[in-house]
Amino acid sequence: MIVMRIGIAYDIRDVSAVSCEGPEDALEEYDLPETVEAISQVLSSMGYSVVKLGGGREFLQRILREEVDFVFNIAEGRGTYRSREAQVPAVLEMLGIPYSGSDPQTLAICLDKPLTKRLVKTAGVATPRWIVAESLNSRLINALKTFPLPAFVKPAYEGSSKGIRFSSKVGTIKELIAQVRFVLETYRQPALVEEFIPGDDVTVAVLDSPPRVTGIMRVLPKDGYDPDFVYSLEIKRDWNERIFYECPAQLPEFVEKRLRRDTLKSFSVLGCRDLSRFDFRISTEGIPYFLEVNPLPGMRPGYSDFVIIAERMGYSYSKLIELILESAFKRLKMKFFPRDEHYSNEEPLKCRVFDKRRL
Repeated sequence: MIVMRIGIAYDIRDVSAVSCEGPEDALEEYDLPETVEAISQVLSSMGYSVVKLGGGREFLQRILREEVDFVFNIAEGRGTYRSREAQVPAVLEMLGIPYSGSDPQTLAICLDKPLTKRLVKTAGVATPRWIVAESLNSRLINALKTFPLPAFVKPAYEGSSKGIRFSSKVGTIKELIAQVRFVLETYRQPALVEEFIPGDDVTVAVLDSPPRVTGIMRVLPKDGYDPDFVYSLEIKRDWNERIFYECPAQLPEFVEKRLRRDTLKSFSVLGCRDLSRFDFRISTEGIPYFLEVNPLPGMRPGYSDFVIIAERMGYSYSKLIELILESAFKRLKMKFFPRDEHYSNEEPLKCRVFDKRRL
């Protein structure tokens, strides 16, 4: 009998992980140790042997040294490259080690916001008008002068609200140029300039095998409804005082139906796997506008949007991890052993037997 060894790939918020010259939110995507420990505890309770692999060079050294049968991947990757989230899955594919979540191609595409918008648009999903600002030359400035205002400016290749501030929403051409310059100089990457859509800020969680919308959450300010509300980094860092999460979101039936349809269309056209979280603005006319997708959503207990949605929809943290694992195992045609929710600490856990011939 062989007990299956599951590795966890992750990046921890360590100041040594990035250059001191980076923006103050440079570590925003990285995880806290408590997240890794929470996932580890769930996998251990299911009878698996857990190996903490870490990220970056540490991951490379451990994945070559440790004999793991599967990797639960939450690693965001290192550097500022638009393909950074693909780093760990690419190494795992090279080594022939199965893992959870989307593949390198999908992860690289989805971190590139303009490319993602082009693809979902081909599937018939509405997305705000946009232009990409790679430099503030005269041609771009002329284009910005004719762009509809108000507009929204953010880095083209970031996640976890990096670069999304109160100042991201601009109402004049002067503010627009200043915010584009801020993104170009601070994040050293193109700026995505989008038409701002007044309305509701909504995020949608998806689990796979088969793909289904797990829950829809509306983010609302505590000081009253505001169609110009922005779910910015400042808000996220003080979420308990400034916002509340409405989940399930109280949306008109026709809006929810279209939102679910557009979410699953996007999930399919982007090639997402196992789990993803999609962000939309619902216009005051009830039209969902796709903003971006996170195929590697945060898994911090009690904090990350994906986890909050799952909890509000009745899933415990343990059940959520189990469902992600089950989706990956089904996709890989590996035998999955569901967790016994009624497990008693006085009873021995059954070891998860793993047959490598099933890969």
